[in-house]
Amino acid sequence: MIATIRPAHKLEGAITVPGDKSISHRALMFGALATGRTAIAGLLEGEDVLNTAKALQAMGCPVRKVGATWEVLGRGVGGLGEPEADIDCGNSGTGLRLMMGLVAGHDMRVRFVGDASLSRRPMGRVFRPLIQMGLEVEEKGKDTLPLTLRGTADLLPIEYAPPVPSAQIKSAVLLAGLHAAGATTVVEAQATRDHTERMLRHFGAEVAVARRSDGSLAITVAGDAELEGRSVNVPGDPSSTAFLTAAALIVPGSEITIEGVLVNPTRTGFYVTLAEMGADVAFRNEREEGGEPVADIQVRHSRLNGVRVPPERAPSMIDEYPVLACLAAYAVGETRMEGLAELKVKESDRRGADRRRRQGRARGRHGRHPSRPPHRHGLPDAGPRRRPARHHRRRRHHRHQLPGVPLADGAVGRDLRRARGGALMSVALHRSPSPRLPSGPPHARPVPVQPEGSRGEGWGEGQKIAPLGCTWLPLTLALSPCRKRHGERGQVESGARP
Repeated sequence: MIATIRPAHKLEGAITVPGDKSISHRALMFGALATGRTAIAGLLEGEDVLNTAKALQAMGCPVRKVGATWEVLGRGVGGLGEPEADIDCGNSGTGLRLMMGLVAGHDMRVRFVGDASLSRRPMGRVFRPLIQMGLEVEEKGKDTLPLTLRGTADLLPIEYAPPVPSAQIKSAVLLAGLHAAGATTVVEAQATRDHTERMLRHFGAEVAVARRSDGSLAITVAGDAELEGRSVNVPGDPSSTAFLTAAALIVPGSEITIEGVLVNPTRTGFYVTLAEMGADVAFRNEREEGGEPVADIQVRHSRLNGVRVPPERAPSMIDEYPVLACLAAYAVGETRMEGLAELKVKESDRRGADRRRRQGRARGRHGRHPSRPPHRHGLPDAGPRRRPARHHRRRRHHRHQLPGVPLADGAVGRDLRRARGGALMSVALHRSPSPRLPSGPPHARPVPVQPEGSRGEGWGEGQKIAPLGCTWLPLTLALSPCRKRHGERGQVESGARP
């Protein structure tokens, strides 16, 4: 399917976004380790999460969709069985790493495989503490997929300090600790996402969190645990919300409300940074659902200023740096982002690819540093159309699309359709009849902003936000079906309902 985005006069309305992927993975796994029925509403039905569901089914845990709710009939801690075939995690690093901790406490042999991207990513730092607890890895001296693990019902409790801040390492160790005969502790020098601790409590596990005298955080889970099935309402994904937030910030006259979004303090570094940049963003109707803080996020168009993003904030916004890089091109002054080394071991080398490909249309000037790429003020230009490279992941594609939202001239994106991790979009920004921008260096060209209250040729009226599949776009879309990759496309007029 091809989605055509035309320049928007303003964005307005109230919307929701797909469920958070981190919580979706955990809800399925903890439901499988619980006794009784777990009902999950708002589960992200992307390929990554569905691969986790298939893996649990292969281990003997029934997982099914009943209406709009997903149902997991748990087998209890230690109650899963050995799968008959390999467990294919696709592109899901989160699913794989947490699944390693889950398998460690079961007396079974499991061979994990994944796609080409996942098979290049290092897993050693996840399974090394699990080996200390009793897990066996058959491929000695190897830390990439495929990997064959053999768990045991007699895990040893440990105290472990991860060498790098990582919620996935912590979660894998805590999951294994549920099966150990004693208390397992993870000591963090720098706090990371705490979804595992919160959800374990929700399912009835004994979890203690204590601040030590050296400032580190000790998270302890009691072994021989007994979890009970619960109802889980998955809140909206803050990473998906970031793109809608950015679009509203850069389009004059915009005001949107994104409802039911996860606002866990370990995930809101992006919004802390936006506040420092001068963005008009506010959390409304704050509440707690299933142990997680949730709010409605109100966003208004704002004039942004460049800031320094400190390295200690990286864990709370590691997935939002690509969209922040785009916003930095619209900000006045230099934006300096530090502590980005972790991006090199994400699904793809986001840092390197983003530095090479810039922001699609908006060309901010980049400086290079091992973990600190500054973005200087760079305004959109009207160069030739170009296609942002596929590079595996949806966040980069969405980021390349953002600069075209307020422009009178556009860029063409690839056919994405459905891909791993959620519903993806392809965007073709039509050339407008508006005059071309003046020549000159990109940073010296004016932004084609339409005066408030007027409507020039090539500019659409204020558009409402409309749904498409299991994701949302803040624009009226012109859609056409796509047959395979380069098939024929039938045209649907702009403004037609998806």
